[in-house]
Amino acid sequence: MTDAAAVLTDLARGRARPDGAPVVVGIAGAVASGKSTLAEALAQQASANATPTEVVGTDGFLYSNAMLTARGILDRKGFPESYDVGALRGFVDAVHSGVDEVLVPRYSHVTYDVGPGEPLELREDAVIVVEGVNALGALAERLDLSVYVHADNADLERWYVTRFLELRSEAESDPHSFYRQFLTMSEAATEALARQTWREVNLVNLREHIAPTRDLADCVVIKGPDHTVTAIEVRDHRRPTDEGSGA
Repeated sequence: MTDAAAVLTDLARGRARPDGAPVVVGIAGAVASGKSTLAEALAQQASANATPTEVVGTDGFLYSNAMLTARGILDRKGFPESYDVGALRGFVDAVHSGVDEVLVPRYSHVTYDVGPGEPLELREDAVIVVEGVNALGALAERLDLSVYVHADNADLERWYVTRFLELRSEAESDPHSFYRQFLTMSEAATEALARQTWREVNLVNLREHIAPTRDLADCVVIKGPDHTVTAIEVRDHRRPTDEGSGA
């Protein structure tokens, strides 16, 4: 087993910016690949080493369900056109500008919608981890370190179905949960729906938009069937000017 959080923390530390502005690490990968878990592990590792760290999900920059419905693309949620990419890029630019605080929109997987924003205090030499399916596709040129989480498609589907069923179960005690609507369905029918959603939506998005961004990554984290990290591929996509030797 490879300690991905430790490796990524060291890589992020090596990308410290001369002006002391926060380092922005992007983590992308398929739905249910474990991006959020890896991002939190990196944040904990970095914080333990006295580096202020915060995690921001790109899902907070999704258009609201109401707007997606108005545009007729609610069924394309998670695809590139469902995100306010301008706002996401503006957020990263603000982080790099050295401002003291930014407003971060938040997304709830329980309500399945964007919620109110929250202020994020930015400190010198901090690490901001931006995780989401489009983190590399939308932000490749703005990231100090780009990471892609890879797993076999069969494992990704299984993990997605498991998470879907868990959220449905948790909805029994949460009247506001988006997944409460599935409580009238049998578990078998719910599982069939989850698999259909994976294959007709998430897998399509993965193949057409997410997986191609693996080529943009400085680091590829490879996971096995039990979510264990089995290997880490490290490469360097920084331009010469990023390393101080350019024009």
